[in-house]
Amino acid sequence: MSQTDPAKGVTGEDEVVDLCRELIRIDTSNYGDHSGPGERKAAEYVAEKLAEVGLEPQIFESHPGRASTIARIEGDDPSRPALLIHGHTDVVPANADDWTHHPFSGEIADGCVWGRGAVDMKDMDAMTLAVVRERMRSGRKPPRDVVLAFLADEEAGGTYGAKHLVHKHPELFEGVSEAIGEVGGFSFTVNEKLRLYLVETAEKGMHWMRLTVDGTAGHGSMTNDDNAITELCEAVARLGRHKWPVRVTKTVRAFLDELSDALGTELDPENMDETLAKLGGIARMIGTTLRNSAAPTQLGAGYKVNVIPGQATAHVDGRFLPGYEEEFLADLDRILGPRVRREDVHSDKALETDFDGRLVDAMQTALSAEDPIARAVPYMLSGGTDAKSFDDLGIRCFGFAPLKLPPELDFAGMFHGVDERVPVDGLKFGVRVLDRFLDAS
Repeated sequence: MSQTDPAKGVTGEDEVVDLCRELIRIDTSNYGDHSGPGERKAAEYVAEKLAEVGLEPQIFESHPGRASTIARIEGDDPSRPALLIHGHTDVVPANADDWTHHPFSGEIADGCVWGRGAVDMKDMDAMTLAVVRERMRSGRKPPRDVVLAFLADEEAGGTYGAKHLVHKHPELFEGVSEAIGEVGGFSFTVNEKLRLYLVETAEKGMHWMRLTVDGTAGHGSMTNDDNAITELCEAVARLGRHKWPVRVTKTVRAFLDELSDALGTELDPENMDETLAKLGGIARMIGTTLRNSAAPTQLGAGYKVNVIPGQATAHVDGRFLPGYEEEFLADLDRILGPRVRREDVHSDKALETDFDGRLVDAMQTALSAEDPIARAVPYMLSGGTDAKSFDDLGIRCFGFAPLKLPPELDFAGMFHGVDERVPVDGLKFGVRVLDRFLDAS
């Protein structure tokens, strides 16, 4: 599909690996408190790569160092609604001592590009840049306008990236009706005759929260029946061990139906242990989409070993299924009990859209052209993406960052994990699929 650039002889497949490596080498660690280096250098890098092929990118800085890059490509038919392709340039922090290869080196080893952001999501950023640069050099317009967004702050909820642009500069997305972004389009090999490609059509909502218990301060040597730490830890333990009820949304039902057909067996959502065992690394992503969840992640209390503190706090990562937010919050308060005060640190909606329409057909067509045993199927993401912000503008969002993966690769474990990496062949596959997808969309 890719055509050689007549001027430079460079294709998107030729340069996608280097683009990915160069992006990884730009440290954009997001600690959630502006203490990191910020995304400005990455925004400038992306803008330079787009400007080199004749686009006019704009950089928007919402806070010193927190910058996003936006560009628009004119399509053949400007009367059609536009398509948004969005990716984030920030990454979660990484401790180099834990890694086989330095997380910001962009090392190539064992057929993969290694580094923080390799799959979350500088791979998609690189694939997008590679496809756009090749098409611009060869003068191939997309069928409709395409808006490109390379965004800051996704890893902390998007406040200084997508949310800022949606609320302060909505005109940038004028006419956009659909979007593709991260954590979708990756493969799961069922057998030698079938490979499923999971397209995200839904994602859980979030309540990142702080829990607080006030008690009676005192000397550690004395009896104290009002110990804030004891009360909080008991509540957190109840929450952490709670088995949330199964709730099957339309997206999960559709995924289970597709999986049932692929495996040749009927699946019972109430008894998924055996099924999840067959899914390998992606079981962690799929299993949690059957239930609401609340994972304790931080504890804090006290300042001296012989002093009982008057207050104890904890942080919890809460996620709820589309349509089940009220049930989630009611269950949460019942489990925690009346002594625990709960407040949101960050919250956002759940999303769900149907798996149909021209855009979905374009995904299947593009995947099948590059992988004859491909079948696109819908699934729900257990986390969240910048799609939540773009939904505020009425944009229908999908996760489609196509990667053909070796069956043995623990793809789910790459996200925020140690030794994050993406196959070189997967990047080149993604370029070919995205190029075809643009033509069909």
